Amino acid sequence: MAKRRMRANFEFLEKIGVDRWCFHDRDIAPDGETLEESNKNLDEVVALAKELQGTKIRPLWGTAQLFMHPRYMHGGATSSELGVYAYAAAQVKKAMEVTHDLGGENYVFWGGREGYQSLLNTDMERELDHLARFCEAAVAYKKKIGFIGTLLIEPKPQEPTKHQYDWDAATTANFLRKYGLIGEFKLNIECNHATLSGHSCHHELETARINGLLGNIDANTGDPQIGWDTDQFMTDISEATMVMISVIRNGGLAPGGFNFDAKLRRESTEVEDIFLAHISGMDTLARGLRSAAKLIQDGSLAELVRKRYQSFDTEIGAQIEAGKGDFETLEKLAMKWGEPKVPSAKQELAEMIFQSAL
Repeated sequence: MAKRRMRANFEFLEKIGVDRWCFHDRDIAPDGETLEESNKNLDEVVALAKELQGTKIRPLWGTAQLFMHPRYMHGGATSSELGVYAYAAAQVKKAMEVTHDLGGENYVFWGGREGYQSLLNTDMERELDHLARFCEAAVAYKKKIGFIGTLLIEPKPQEPTKHQYDWDAATTANFLRKYGLIGEFKLNIECNHATLSGHSCHHELETARINGLLGNIDANTGDPQIGWDTDQFMTDISEATMVMISVIRNGGLAPGGFNFDAKLRRESTEVEDIFLAHISGMDTLARGLRSAAKLIQDGSLAELVRKRYQSFDTEIGAQIEAGKGDFETLEKLAMKWGEPKVPSAKQELAEMIFQSAL
């Protein structure tokens, strides 16, 4: 059955004209009774995938699924059991090897169970230290096998755990910075995870971008009326435009890209629906890119933003931004200038400019 699914995967890729694919190790090959048997199953299916993909198709990313099996009920890298930690390391080692063997361009870490259900029985500091040691070991093994792809962490606030340690882009950036892993990892931002953490997708992309961490985009979306991860294909052109603004500002995503970790709705029962869903998602992103390019080329929104901060385009403003604005000097200026006059943010005008680009 795993081999049949893999052949269907490449038939789909060929028909839709896509030359990248993504995978979880246990989604493409079944678990065995032992780790050795699981690795053998994976090798067998990967050999078929390598044959089918030829020279033109390769994975955008691969990853290890460390959340469905009961052994991972308390996490993998953050499990309280040493045996589980070792098993997770072995599974990631193998998944990194096959991703490298298939010519994968990135490798993703999604810690669906790397978190806690209750702090009363959790040593959070120790678990975070263990997670950092796990990430360090992954970096070391990546370099040992000569894998030049990017290591990506995919933030998510909760589900299936109550609290996940890589809650959002800012939390994950802080984790990487604390443990000296900035430069070794980037982020794979999923839009539905952004909304679950109380942010817009654009917010998460901008947070990743300004920290130099935007590496890949999982371009699914959720429903504002539903409070869980619904993994829907993106069809909102406004959202896609905001996404593409961040991508353009980032100078692109390579070697990352866009993937759809999205699923058909239960009511979609015809085979052609999987084609229609992917086509609509790709067309939405393409339309978003055109609108974002139009918005940037027009320059009106950028000029509005520039004018909003123009008081800092002065000598004292430059001193503040250079870290030379001491409190004594600023106090004297505040007394000299009196009550500040705060101009309109012109939010409505910004919205009008944005809507005109759509």
